[in-house]
Amino acid sequence: MPVHTRQSDDGETRTIAIEGRFDFSTHQAFRDAYEKDSQGVRHWVIDMSDTSYLDSSALGMLLLLRDFAGGDNASIHIENCNADVRRILAISNFEQLFSIR
Repeated sequence: MPVHTRQSDDGETRTIAIEGRFDFSTHQAFRDAYEKDSQGVRHWVIDMSDTSYLDSSALGMLLLLRDFAGGDNASIHIENCNADVRRILAISNFEQLFSIR
C-alpha cells in the first residue's frame, strides 16, 4: 500500500507517509489514514520523502485533511518533498495553508 501511518507515543501526532504517486488512486487509503482512530490527534505530518508525483486530486485530498483537522487552526506539516513536488505546492500557494519544510 502506498500510504503508511505511524502515531507518536503520546498519540497527538500522526505521520502519513506517501510512497510513489500521490493521485486519485490513493484517495481512499489517504482518507482512511487520517480518519480512522484519529481521536486525540492534534498534529499531522505528511511525509513525502518517497513521493514521486503529485496531481490536482492530491492537492484536493490535502485540503480535505486540512478541513478535517480544523481548517485555519489545523497543525499540518508537509515535509521531505522533492523539487518537483515542492514546485507544485508552491505554484498552488499551499505555503499559505500548510507548513512546508
